[in-house]
Amino acid sequence: MNVLKIDYKAANAPQLFTKSLHHTGFAVIVNHPVDAEATKKLYVAWNEFFNSSEKTEWLVNKKTQEGYVPPSIAEIAKGNEIRDLKEFYNFYAWGKCPVPLKQLTQQIYDQLFSVAATLLHWLDDNTPADVKAKFSETLVKMVENTTKNLFRINYYPGLTGKEEPGALRAAAHEDIDLLTVLTAGTQTGLQTQDLKGLWHDVPCDPGNLVINGGDMLEEASGGYYPSTTHRVLNPTGEEATLPRMSCPLFVHPRQEVVLSERYTAESYLTERLFELGLLKKAEAM
Repeated sequence: MNVLKIDYKAANAPQLFTKSLHHTGFAVIVNHPVDAEATKKLYVAWNEFFNSSEKTEWLVNKKTQEGYVPPSIAEIAKGNEIRDLKEFYNFYAWGKCPVPLKQLTQQIYDQLFSVAATLLHWLDDNTPADVKAKFSETLVKMVENTTKNLFRINYYPGLTGKEEPGALRAAAHEDIDLLTVLTAGTQTGLQTQDLKGLWHDVPCDPGNLVINGGDMLEEASGGYYPSTTHRVLNPTGEEATLPRMSCPLFVHPRQEVVLSERYTAESYLTERLFELGLLKKAEAM
């Protein structure tokens, strides 16, 4: 599976990125403007949060989805029956956040979203005309003034040997969004699946950004940009007891954006949150 590693500043980066996203659903971006040192500091700061008792004071608001999600209510991947081995914090630019973490988290959020806007612009410029005709508006415009971008700080605890049989750090799944921009994880484990069902490691070199298209982009493009299945494997050997962290920015259109004849962004997101068990009908009212 040829997931391209692309220099963000290269003259042919827009074409290579579009090609990789079309053929694999993924791309790896290097030489980008997201601050590597600030990203390291972000991991350190949030690692302290996840290892403190303070996290229970920031429990998720199930209606707005902002806040801390403990392992006991973490996601169950669509079609799966076993809960993922992780906990995480859902950060929205308008939402709640521990004060000592707010400024740094917002800084990385802003930088990742700036990169995402550029990548969507590349897609707008290089998507074939017959596919672009399916878009209700340009991809860049879809995310203008959106309030639904989700910056998630993932924490995968070290394994204890007492985990439920078959449980993974993140079971095979697709992302709901338009585009995911992911800072490289602190450990390996991320894999993507090709059309033959084979799994391939995704590079996690420090400083990389891993990009993948989500379900909403697949829906809007009539399948031209696939929402590729991916997972995070459990580590083995000496790494098994070490935690892993990653920070994806899930880029979402405005709620009213029409994705297709079947869905708006809002109706699609609501349907998927029900399927993941993160939202119940009473909480959506």
